[in-house]
Amino acid sequence: MRDKKVSILVEGALMVAASFLLSLVKVYEAPYGGSVTLGSMVPILIYSARHGVYPGLLAGAVEGIVQLILEPYIVHPVQVVLDYPLAFGLLGLAGLFRQRVILGSFVGILGRFISHFLSGVIFFSQYAPKGMSPYLYSLLYNGAYLLPEFIVSAVVLRVVLYSFVKKSASA
Repeated sequence: MRDKKVSILVEGALMVAASFLLSLVKVYEAPYGGSVTLGSMVPILIYSARHGVYPGLLAGAVEGIVQLILEPYIVHPVQVVLDYPLAFGLLGLAGLFRQRVILGSFVGILGRFISHFLSGVIFFSQYAPKGMSPYLYSLLYNGAYLLPEFIVSAVVLRVVLYSFVKKSASA
């Protein structure tokens, strides 16, 4: 039993490291934080699907702290919580739908979006164009990178899952 827990913990650490390394490969980077990467959320999403919500929440929160330490964008302590450990931790919600990985990934990324959206409304509304609602601004700003990031993640997950299923079937 102890070996299994250690194995899950080590896998989580490896997924956090893989997630961070993938986050360095940016296709697009927004001016006030957020980017489209080559599937940087995929390792946390897979880990959540394999081990469930709680390990996924923890691994995601650790990934958020790693992002905070190595690529911080700080305006307020509450913003830090919303944009880093909470937002990335919510990727663990993917573990709610372990048998439907794409749906689970959507739910996890939606959780991350909501956290960033709230942060945007509360702490970044001054960047909204004159006359634009801070809610609309935050929706558009965060959606502009998280929607493409979801699409990239879904494609990568499909390819990974297809190759895994195909390999398992031929074994």
